Amino acid sequence: MKKVRILDKEFELFIEAAAIQESIERVAVDINNDLKDKNPVFIAVLNGSFMFAGDLMKHVSIPSEITFVRIASYKGVTSTKDIKEVLGLNEDIKGRTVVIVEDIVDTGNTIEQLIQQFKLLEPKEIKIATLLFKPNALVKDVKPDFIALEIPNDFIVGFGLDYDGYGRNLQDIYKIID
Repeated sequence: MKKVRILDKEFELFIEAAAIQESIERVAVDINNDLKDKNPVFIAVLNGSFMFAGDLMKHVSIPSEITFVRIASYKGVTSTKDIKEVLGLNEDIKGRTVVIVEDIVDTGNTIEQLIQQFKLLEPKEIKIATLLFKPNALVKDVKPDFIALEIPNDFIVGFGLDYDGYGRNLQDIYKIID
C-alpha cells in the first residue's frame, strides 16, 4: 500500500518491509560481534518494540536472554515527558550486559529514564539497540549503540509504531502526510 488512513490521519509509504529486515539483520551482526562472550539480557520496551525485538532475536546467535518492560511516552502524534512504567522488570540484571531494545529513539526522554532506572539495579553495562533513530529530535545526551535506520523528525507508524494504538500491525513504515 502506498497510503494508509489511520483514524483521522493520512500516511504515505516511507520504509518498505524488505529494507527494515535488511537493517535488522545488519544490527544483529553488529550485536553478535560486539557482545559475544558477554551473555547479554535484552530488555524490549513494549508496546512499540515487539516487532523489532522479535525479528532481531531471530538473528542474534550469541547466548542471551530476552525480557520485556512496558511504558508509555506518546500521546497522539507527539512525544511526552510523562513516562509511566506499566510493567516492570522482574529479572536480576546485576553484573549483566543489558541491551535496551527500542522501536524509536527521538527525544531520548524514554531511554534516559530507563537507563536511570536500570542503573539502580547495577548492570555491568547498558547498551541501546533501536530500530529507528531521529538525531534531529534528540534533546537528551543519549546515543544508541545499535541503530537500524536513521530517519528525519517525521511522525511515523507501522512495524510496531502506532498512532493512538493503531497501525502497529503494518509491515512497512509510513510517515504522516502534512
